[in-house]
Amino acid sequence: MAKARILVADDEPILGNTLKKILGELGYSVALCSRGEDFFQYLDEQKPDIVLLDIYLGEVNGIQLLNKMRLEGWTTPVLMMTAHSDVSLAVRAMKEGAADFVVKPFDLNHLGVLIDKNLDHARLQTQVKLLQEELEEERSRSGIIGKSPALRRALETAEKLAQGENTTVLIEGESGTGKELMARFIHQQSSRKDKPFITLNCGAIPKELAESEFFGYEKGAFTGATEKMKQGKFELADGGTILLDEIRELSLDMQVKMLRVLEEKRFYRLGGTKEISVDVRVIAASNKELAREVEEGRFREDLYYRLNVASVRIPPLRNRREDVGELAKTFLGEFCRRFNRQIPAISPEALQYLEQLPWKGNVRELRNAMERVVLLNNVPSLSAEHFGFLRTSGALSPSTSGNGKSFMLEIPPQGIRMNEVMKDLILKTLDIVGGNQVQAAKVLGLTRSKLRYRMEQLGIRPEQRTYRTSN
Repeated sequence: MAKARILVADDEPILGNTLKKILGELGYSVALCSRGEDFFQYLDEQKPDIVLLDIYLGEVNGIQLLNKMRLEGWTTPVLMMTAHSDVSLAVRAMKEGAADFVVKPFDLNHLGVLIDKNLDHARLQTQVKLLQEELEEERSRSGIIGKSPALRRALETAEKLAQGENTTVLIEGESGTGKELMARFIHQQSSRKDKPFITLNCGAIPKELAESEFFGYEKGAFTGATEKMKQGKFELADGGTILLDEIRELSLDMQVKMLRVLEEKRFYRLGGTKEISVDVRVIAASNKELAREVEEGRFREDLYYRLNVASVRIPPLRNRREDVGELAKTFLGEFCRRFNRQIPAISPEALQYLEQLPWKGNVRELRNAMERVVLLNNVPSLSAEHFGFLRTSGALSPSTSGNGKSFMLEIPPQGIRMNEVMKDLILKTLDIVGGNQVQAAKVLGLTRSKLRYRMEQLGIRPEQRTYRTSN
């Protein structure tokens, strides 16, 4: 296979044939064009990786051909070939978009270097373009999915907050609701979108390493700091946005340091003497209400108010059930493409079943469920039974029993004894988990011994269940 395709456009047959022979020996595939009138036909047919174009190609001016190439969208690198007397024209050609020029007679080693250099540059540009396209595709894929009023309101708020490029934003929501996704949405809607977006999980950093992760360090700042210097996440995010995920996990000592950085946008690297200034937008995220953490003394009040300049609350999935179907289909398509499967249909009964589940793990749990279904089933259509494993995931109500009926604990107008409620709850839980007492105890938040005690107390026999899970 040839290293690359080269089109030599020159009206001197001896020169053209010589270049074809020499470049061919170097592993290139070479085509010759001796007439300006044929130049674009050769471009279309050969689709060269690089063009060697003479300033004069017969009666046609090479610079005019170059201009037409660029107007038609050809990005192929062009090396202009010229005699000593036409060097000024070659320089003009570079201003018009030529990659470089060579002067006849050629230094073949120099020509080889120029060809390799420009081919490498063209390949790099192609890779960058592909990466940019992938990034744009990823950005479009990372769009927040849902049409529920609760989610729409959260997105509208986030979009408005994005316009304040320096405004600190606090995002609150349960685990799995998509807080990082919301932070990326704010970043992408802001004027900082072309700058870095850095995520720092405050709960995943050991306490003794937190300061160096946030602010970096100088060589010798601590044992193991053998590098000359390491930039921290704040410095890497300069000009862009930093997401401080699980902000409530910060130690009180780090909360004090964070307060100063938020107020002054300046800090010292660990072991450093030079103050570093950064221009960073801070977005904080928490799966717990920070106001309550403040009340209970686990989070500094002054830092809370500094973070809570503006806030977005992401609703849990159980409060936007109309989004479940769209999310399920999106994740289903994603994993089918990843695992090279045909995308199956989801039956109306399956969608209804998914919409009824409590989804304690929120969107993340739903995504994991769809991945499991795709891996374990290669079928044209998914029924509710394909999602039966979700019955033992801690979901109690609403749910579907073996006979297809939904259940909920109902309180009659005349009232009911607490023991009867507890007995009914345990029986229905055992029904959901197929009589597995370990799973039932987990669902009910009890130890196995406590569940057994309750069953004995309420007269529940292990084989007794309200519904049957099989025919």
